[in-house]
Amino acid sequence: MKNFEEGCLLAKKLDIPILDSIKDFDFVQKSQKIIPYLFAKEHLHLALEEKNNKIVVALNDPLNFEAIKELKFLLQKEIQIVFASKECIEEAIELCYHQKEEETKHLFVSSKEEQNNSSLDEYDLLERSAQNPAVQILNAVLMEALQQGASDIHFEPYENKLNIRYRLDGILQSRRSPPSEYASQIISRIKVMAKLDIAEKRLPQDGRIKLKMGKREIDFRVSTVPIIWGERIVLRILDKSNLILGLNKLGMDDRLLNNFQKMLHSSEGIVLVTGPTGSGKTTTLYSAISELSATEKNIITIEDPVEYKLSNIAQIAVNPKINLNFARGLRHILRQDPDIIMIGEIRDFETAEIAIQSALTGHLVLSTLHTNDAPSALTRLSDMGIEPYLLSSSIVGILAQRLVRKICVHCKELYKPTLEELKELNLDVDELYLGKGCNQCFNTGYKGRVGIYELMNISLDVKKQIMKSVDAEEIKKALQGRFFSLRDSGSILVKEGITSPSEVFRVTKIVE
Repeated sequence: MKNFEEGCLLAKKLDIPILDSIKDFDFVQKSQKIIPYLFAKEHLHLALEEKNNKIVVALNDPLNFEAIKELKFLLQKEIQIVFASKECIEEAIELCYHQKEEETKHLFVSSKEEQNNSSLDEYDLLERSAQNPAVQILNAVLMEALQQGASDIHFEPYENKLNIRYRLDGILQSRRSPPSEYASQIISRIKVMAKLDIAEKRLPQDGRIKLKMGKREIDFRVSTVPIIWGERIVLRILDKSNLILGLNKLGMDDRLLNNFQKMLHSSEGIVLVTGPTGSGKTTTLYSAISELSATEKNIITIEDPVEYKLSNIAQIAVNPKINLNFARGLRHILRQDPDIIMIGEIRDFETAEIAIQSALTGHLVLSTLHTNDAPSALTRLSDMGIEPYLLSSSIVGILAQRLVRKICVHCKELYKPTLEELKELNLDVDELYLGKGCNQCFNTGYKGRVGIYELMNISLDVKKQIMKSVDAEEIKKALQGRFFSLRDSGSILVKEGITSPSEVFRVTKIVE
């Protein structure tokens, strides 16, 4: 079907029931795979239940008579058709055909029997054709990580085992370890999929894997480093389906959001987003440029690597092998008549210098920097060698951010906070919330993350201070109590019961 509305109109004409959701049907919940997976995937047909000696089948194209005819032949039963959207069926197919823990548990039991090698070509994680236990174990690990919402998977070889950990909501959690005899096969499998050199085990390597899980496409960024027990591999999961763009969806305070949006609509200057690795800086920048009109503006980015592809925006990937770094790419971007430039990260003096020159010649430049808080960004750029007068005349504003875990709504409960907690957060309340741990949050008490932010506007007072000194503490004093810090932002979320004091202290301790 071309679109959902067209399909609905056709279904109404043909008197076919229209369903908004199909995940709760019997066959889907019990993972009864009545239709072969490849057929279900290709034609978007999914068996839902058996009713009055008929198999109820959800489909997206009521006019695909050949597929319906073939399905009747496969099932050897009468079928009753219902209509559902493409996204709805894809989601249900993923739920129905995924491997449950019971189905893969036997793979993590040691077996010394030799196994035949299987094809190492690109594949669909829901496909069951792989026979090699190492391949099946890896498939199960990747699927479990995706289903639990992990951002990274760590494969850590030790003397007698391969340890596997997932990073869930920013915290590493251990998972089942596969039998030691499969460790080298699993590592080799990952390297082949990432098109890395299998024979090279002494040097670090970087690569990328592109896989499918049903209709869902997922990219994995692969990094290997040699350690004493073998090669340690980390897979960074880049799942487009989990990418939520839009500044209003990032959890910013309304006043901060309005000020940040004003900065983004400046005709020229530099807007910086700072924070440690994994604090959501890239998502904030992507959300920022997605809100800027790409039809009226020429927006060009240079990134390392390009994590997500955005429409109507030219994205350049840094490539050290051919000496295409940030500085060199930036010089050529300026010849492309850009209005807005996004730099993945300012790492050195050369990149910082070109970024400032770009800002001073009428371009809006967005970039990231690794600093603990907003004022420290000015100190960092000064340490790189940028003159204070250039900083005061080119930088529009600096946003610092962190990600804190949200309290699980399924096991949320009240508790009496200590006086020290209340004092540190500047709160005057009798009770706060905490998660006690349940199956939904894997007994952590937390599920999901939200951002906390501090925004520093380069006002006249700050510009005067920059010319005197770029010391972060002196800059904070120049703000004269008008500085809303990361700790202040976290305190609001604690009071609202969204996160806990310990989470805010965990991510803001160094800053404070």
